[in-house]
Amino acid sequence: MEKFFITTPIYYANDNPHIGHAYTTVKADILARWARSRGKKVFFSTGMDEHGAKIQKKAGEEGKDPQKFVDEISAVFQNLWKDLDISYDGFIRTSDETHKNAVRSALNNLYEKGAIYKGKYEGLYCSGCEQFLVKSQLSDGKCPDHQKEPEIVTEENYLLKMSEFGEELEKKIKSDELKITPRTRKNEILSFLEKHKLEDISISRPKEKVSWGIPLPFDENHTVYVWLDAFLNYLTVLGWDGGGGVPDFFPPDLQLMGKDILRVHATIWPALLAHLGLPLPKELYVHGHILSGGRKMSKTLGNAIPPSELLGEYGADALRYYLARKISSFEDGDMTREGFKNVYNADLANGLGNLTARIMKMSEQYFEGEKIEIKNEELPEDYRKFMDNSEVNRAADVVWDLIAELDSHIQKTEPFKVVKEDREKAKEILKYLVSGLSRVAVMLAPFLPETAGKITEAIEGNKMPESLFSRKE
Repeated sequence: MEKFFITTPIYYANDNPHIGHAYTTVKADILARWARSRGKKVFFSTGMDEHGAKIQKKAGEEGKDPQKFVDEISAVFQNLWKDLDISYDGFIRTSDETHKNAVRSALNNLYEKGAIYKGKYEGLYCSGCEQFLVKSQLSDGKCPDHQKEPEIVTEENYLLKMSEFGEELEKKIKSDELKITPRTRKNEILSFLEKHKLEDISISRPKEKVSWGIPLPFDENHTVYVWLDAFLNYLTVLGWDGGGGVPDFFPPDLQLMGKDILRVHATIWPALLAHLGLPLPKELYVHGHILSGGRKMSKTLGNAIPPSELLGEYGADALRYYLARKISSFEDGDMTREGFKNVYNADLANGLGNLTARIMKMSEQYFEGEKIEIKNEELPEDYRKFMDNSEVNRAADVVWDLIAELDSHIQKTEPFKVVKEDREKAKEILKYLVSGLSRVAVMLAPFLPETAGKITEAIEGNKMPESLFSRKE
């Protein structure tokens, strides 16, 4: 059986989940469900990145022990994924003892083979990113994501050898051995590698500055720098213990991420794998950010939309639908409360919901006790192509094209009139409509699993379904 390993990034546990977290995770879930429906053996992983200076500081501000703080945040994320019907196979936390032990083992092996060494490191450090930046990443001298000037930090840290991989990494990206989707993001990384020689990077911070982290096995006075700890989750979630060997399902077939963390995934992550003697991921799939009214969502601006708010009012499938179809696969998307409400009414309540009710009401009324024979047809070729290419929004467009076609067919054929004069002809029209609706349900299953299940159940019982979409005012 063909295997398929898909990952989201692990999310930083310094605050509750936002709509961007939901977007990445829903998209990964849709693709995982699609792969399972195609007969693949799937491992879908997500989780929490729970160490670092920001978490240490935030926990202190709230008067909590860091472990208690991340336990609470992690629980909120897991509850959200349950509410959103996320079908992950592995949920990793970097504060798990098994993860920490594997990280220490891996670092010890890297240190012994000379891939890690002690040295003085000076760089532009953004505390918001918890990352050292290069000047070309800055906008007017500031971090573009946090709008703050990074501080110049000089420390004696442990470094990972990176400089030797630049040329080889560039070749692998150009040849798509390490595929970066879309092409614009691939070109962005190649441009970076052409302009900047990869430099050895700091992989630790002094414990006196960042105590909330995994102590280095060869120097307890240093803790692991957050990115290196985080990247190893893609291995430890599969049960890897930090030693030799390639775990089952590795390497990842598809790694989803926002554009802000592509550079580290396209440089540090491959270099780390090269040192460990492990294969590269097959594809890094990069999406944009979700804006609101054309501006970045923030609590300060008052335009942030918590996923829990939409779930409470509209339900999981409505939010999954909006994120899947109304947000571009690759570019920045936009979301407002008013826009969400309009889409919900037009596409779901008055669109799919109304169509299903009309078809099944006619089928139940006209052919009570009879089962309408369904024509099983291949899924549309363009739908399969878009799903295989991870373009879920375009695949969803194909589903709604079919919904529009079925609605139009009702208007043209008027089975509610035909049945009065020619029952057999009306039955043929209903057979076409019910078969089309069945195909809609199959195509919807990765996107809206609960709704697809209700439609299928209604067809099998030849009865009106319970309301597919009932908004809570």
